[in-house]
Amino acid sequence: MNDEKEVTIYDIARELKLSASTVSRALKGNPIINYKTRQKVAECSEKLGYRTNAFASNLRRKKTNTIGVIVPRLDSHFLSSCLAGMEEVASTNGYNLIIAQSHESSKKEAENAVTMFNNRVDGLIVSLTAENNQPDYFRRFTEKHVPIVYFDRIPAKEDVTCVCANNFEAAYKATQHLIAKGCRRLLHITIPSASNVYADRCQGFEAAAKDAGCIASTLFLPALNMETGRDAANQIGKMSPRPEGIFVANDIAAAGCMLQLEELGIAVPNDILIIGFNNDPICMLVNPPLSSVSYCGRDAGMMAADRLFEMIDNYDFAFQKIIIDTSVIERESSLIKQ
Repeated sequence: MNDEKEVTIYDIARELKLSASTVSRALKGNPIINYKTRQKVAECSEKLGYRTNAFASNLRRKKTNTIGVIVPRLDSHFLSSCLAGMEEVASTNGYNLIIAQSHESSKKEAENAVTMFNNRVDGLIVSLTAENNQPDYFRRFTEKHVPIVYFDRIPAKEDVTCVCANNFEAAYKATQHLIAKGCRRLLHITIPSASNVYADRCQGFEAAAKDAGCIASTLFLPALNMETGRDAANQIGKMSPRPEGIFVANDIAAAGCMLQLEELGIAVPNDILIIGFNNDPICMLVNPPLSSVSYCGRDAGMMAADRLFEMIDNYDFAFQKIIIDTSVIERESSLIKQ
């Protein structure tokens, strides 16, 4: 007869100086108990031989009810809208988000990936940096069957699940819009990037210009923001002849460009037509209001999160590319061509 006393939750509670109710909840994987405490309880239960070692092992494999999200930056209206959509879906499913930003740095993105992995997130949603479209530091997630959904900026490889716009088509439509207004000398303002977002927009611009027999050129900036948009306008002011229509890869840089052109005495739209991308709120704050390509961040975020939860529930999934609709929003910055 084995007289060895059976280990109870009270023994674990005494060992860890926790209440029995906390230990009980932790053993059941209740998300109300923070992950570190659940982990300590799992390790202690295994050490003391509570029921079987398999019990503690199962606890360690339990879901943490957290989703990791890595984005290039947080000071973006589009990405903020994406996060709002993700949070809405996550909350509905009883999950929380852990959010990190890469600051457009592949090194920081890799560090974020390690942090998310160590926090044992149940799934990961990622928008890549502009400088890297083939990262290998997310491989550890797929090796451990932790699902990943990429959104907006996606890897070059095909064996991924992603949510994005058809940036080639969207840029083609934006350029066609300028051409339809009578523009024949066209300029695209963007950044040199391996990212699908900017590379595809550049290709769509060039294709539309070529198909229409227009003269097209591209101005590459170190970044796309208000200041670099103003710098672009200063360069445009020195061009001869100047472009008649400008397609800018985002609205912030487009707004900066418009403001500086006005200071240089170059009128929008009388002298130059301009269209941006993302349909950010700044489009309605500049004068004249800025035409743009509408790309709904909230929808992109919700779709990415919905797909991730499908993958969490069933890891035996097929890779999928989900395309978000885009449309040209015409405002005064591209209404007329004199």
